[in-house]
Amino acid sequence: MKFQRTLAAAAVLSAISSLSHAQTMPQGEQAAIPKVVVTATPFRAAEGDQILTPAKILAGDELRDKVGSSLGETLSQELGVSASGFGPGASRPIIRGLEGSRVKMLENGMAVSDVSGLSNDHAVAAEGATARQIEILRGPASLLYGSGAIGGLVNVVNERIPTHLEEKLAGQAELRYGTVDDSRNASGSVDGSAGAIGFHVDGNVRRAHDYTIPGPAALGEDAPPRRRLGNSFTRQETGGAGASLVGAWGHVGASVSLLDSLYGIPSGEGARIDQSQTRYDIDSMVKSPFSGMESVKFKLGFTDYEHTELDADSDPEVKFTNRSLESRLELTHKPVSGWHGTFGVQTENSHFAAIGADGGHEEHEDGAAEEEHGSHVTVPATHSTSVAGFLVEEREFGKLRMSAGLRLESVKRRPDGLLKRDFNLTSYSVGGMYPVAPGYSAGLTLSVAQRAPATEELYSEGPHHATETFDIGNPNLKKETSHNIELTVQKTTGLVRWKANLFENKVNDFVYGRVTGVLVEEDGEALRERLFEQADARIRGAEAEIGYNQLGQGLSMRAFADTSRGKLERGGSLPLQPAKRVGFDIGYKKGTIRTGLSVMRAMEQDRLASFEATATPAYTQVGANLSYTQKYRNHDLTWFLLAKNLLDDDIRLSTSLLKDLSPLPGRNFVFGVRTRF
Repeated sequence: MKFQRTLAAAAVLSAISSLSHAQTMPQGEQAAIPKVVVTATPFRAAEGDQILTPAKILAGDELRDKVGSSLGETLSQELGVSASGFGPGASRPIIRGLEGSRVKMLENGMAVSDVSGLSNDHAVAAEGATARQIEILRGPASLLYGSGAIGGLVNVVNERIPTHLEEKLAGQAELRYGTVDDSRNASGSVDGSAGAIGFHVDGNVRRAHDYTIPGPAALGEDAPPRRRLGNSFTRQETGGAGASLVGAWGHVGASVSLLDSLYGIPSGEGARIDQSQTRYDIDSMVKSPFSGMESVKFKLGFTDYEHTELDADSDPEVKFTNRSLESRLELTHKPVSGWHGTFGVQTENSHFAAIGADGGHEEHEDGAAEEEHGSHVTVPATHSTSVAGFLVEEREFGKLRMSAGLRLESVKRRPDGLLKRDFNLTSYSVGGMYPVAPGYSAGLTLSVAQRAPATEELYSEGPHHATETFDIGNPNLKKETSHNIELTVQKTTGLVRWKANLFENKVNDFVYGRVTGVLVEEDGEALRERLFEQADARIRGAEAEIGYNQLGQGLSMRAFADTSRGKLERGGSLPLQPAKRVGFDIGYKKGTIRTGLSVMRAMEQDRLASFEATATPAYTQVGANLSYTQKYRNHDLTWFLLAKNLLDDDIRLSTSLLKDLSPLPGRNFVFGVRTRF
């Protein structure tokens, strides 16, 4: 409570100071700060305008400074967002203490359809290095994008299918080198047009060796300083191309993308993951298709994903596959009795399996195939389908702006040889934002969102070597129901801007994996038994952020703090909870020079689940950036230097299953150059 009072006090003090400044600030300066549009909303509203799903957008120089080897690393210092930290190759965003299948990963508004939600050691199959912007939507986003977004969503926007025509060839390219892991990264994209056809090409190549750590790998271990963390390497190639027909009527286009990755899991066992994905997308939008409609959009995506978990000798152990077909139809109608909104239908059809390298069966002399012990089938082949209809509406009642939404969804799980399950899900939300004074507003959102248990939560019964667990699902799990309330106050104009959020999320029948302490012998390896169970849970938290001149020239500053606490109603904390954090950034931008310094302090995290043994020590993370932009043959050429973990602190994440075995990288200097043309 003391921490929350500190957040509230900071917001009040900033309000007093910023109110007096706003009154004397020239009107032109207030209007000069541009808005960045959120694409993953029905109204394409600007950041700060959201009611149902408060948004944060990373774009431009801010995104380039923060982009890392994984999506979790890139977003880990954003308000309310932490990272799972399963090595540099696999780090997934955690939003307000919720992770896995409760946080949905999107690419250009469509599901990434990887298996990163199953376990923290699985990388997100979306690349930040070629992204134009990354959108973080916290809160009940399930109304638009499905029950998998009960905790929020992250949308990686790369504009692979053009929606407008470039007058001339345009693009960007970047090279960077990191000292802590001898990493080399090259990325780029090109956009152009030929007549009414727009095209886009992008790619990224990353190579990184095992990274250096400040001291011992294991918590409390005696070891010489500055040594390499074994099996922390990453190798990745991605590429994509798209084209579309664009006109005053709208656009229609298609794209294809490829991903190939090999990365280590620094658990001490030498495990590594060989990952690949092929993705095809169709995107179309027609303006004013018929009377009463502003636009109709149709998207179709097919994903062929697989990864193989390898042992220390590079022999395959378990192969994960997921083939998914998703469609989405959205119609945005013109205002009717003051209501303006979007309605549509979304479908998904997927085949998922996690089978041992031997295929999960053995051949007998008569040629018949017989299933072996469940140790060779981590998750049986399962066919899942979902069909959903959604509606989101917005209306102004005087100064009060209201939003309301409803989503009805049917989910079916059809595993081979096991209990079939059907789930009918109903989610709804209502929210309002009221301007309490010029530039100031307060909002309240109430929502109920439901989630069907994921395939692995229902049907797992086998080894997961990368996490050193033997997972056992429960096919009788019930659907989760989340009741969320959120209060927001914010200042959105002037040089000084701030926001503060209080939230509570009560989840009935919360699904979680409980490590029992029982050891299961599997191929000579002792694995910890992990059971998927249900219990009522409650997550409470607070966030506050204040910024000065964030987008303008000259001096800029930002301070933030966030905390969340997840508890089971029957007693005990939820596992892998994020630490309380406070942070401060200061920057300076003038002409071609840009520089900045950031400091984040994470407190000790000793709120442990019943099966967690050690608290996570506090740490201080310090970073800096310096860049210079010059003109070269009519192109902008930017030379930059990034410094990460300047104090060479031993940083361990409370949200990581490997926190006792693998700290984050030590001091790292990243040198690079990028160009825009």
